[in-house]
Amino acid sequence: MKTLVVVQARTGSSRLPAKVLLPLAGAPLLERQLERIRAARPRSGFEVVVATSTLPGDAPIVALCQRLGVACFRGHPTDLLDRHYRAASQAGAEAVVKIPSDCPLLDPVAVEKVLDAFEERRGELDYLSNLHPPSWPDGHDVEVMSLSALAVAHREATAPHEREHTTPFLWERPERFRIGNVTRPGGEDLSSTYRLTIDYPEDYALIAAVYRALWSERRPVFPLSDVLAYLDAHPAVAARNAAYLGVTWYTRHLAEQSGTPGPLKGLEKGMA
Repeated sequence: MKTLVVVQARTGSSRLPAKVLLPLAGAPLLERQLERIRAARPRSGFEVVVATSTLPGDAPIVALCQRLGVACFRGHPTDLLDRHYRAASQAGAEAVVKIPSDCPLLDPVAVEKVLDAFEERRGELDYLSNLHPPSWPDGHDVEVMSLSALAVAHREATAPHEREHTTPFLWERPERFRIGNVTRPGGEDLSSTYRLTIDYPEDYALIAAVYRALWSERRPVFPLSDVLAYLDAHPAVAARNAAYLGVTWYTRHLAEQSGTPGPLKGLEKGMA
């Protein structure tokens, strides 16, 4: 089974422009995240492609991929479902992995566990993630689906959030698609306890501090346990983005659906 990891990336983030190119330990954020993804060793292996847009402003992402020797696909600026489907189809993938580019502390173990679980249940699942329900710290999003399931979503999805966020058409229809989930080892839900994603300057301040403390040339891929231990030992650093704990595009979507956006207004995560 050919597995393609699609890392969606762009420079046009409205809250933190060009966040994927911000420096972390002397390299662009996207390079550091790719470093961590490529360190994963699932049993079935995988290839990586960065899926960016056709907009001129995303040319630096293409140049970075060329320097790193990572495949790059350019597609629709706002229809992420179309971008993922076309990137996967062009690569001849059978399984497609969605990882956003706002997860620069993603632990390779999370990638391994989701991909290994999907391989173990090959033919039994259409979609598997570690997000429904969440238990990993925010910033550890890994979703994998069959190309055939992605093709159905690509053909039939019409709601704006289904096109923008790629996978809701699948996981919002458990009666139609075979859905699975991978919980964090130990089972404790850390999804609203630690925020390791990047959307705001406060997120970057926390992530940059973690990299300054833990990254080294001899040990560039440090484990999640080290990240959590550092934040627990440095509460002032952990507090830098505490105002955004638990805030995601989906919590905003649910609040809008219920008609009570409340304090979440303006805090949702955007697409990458």
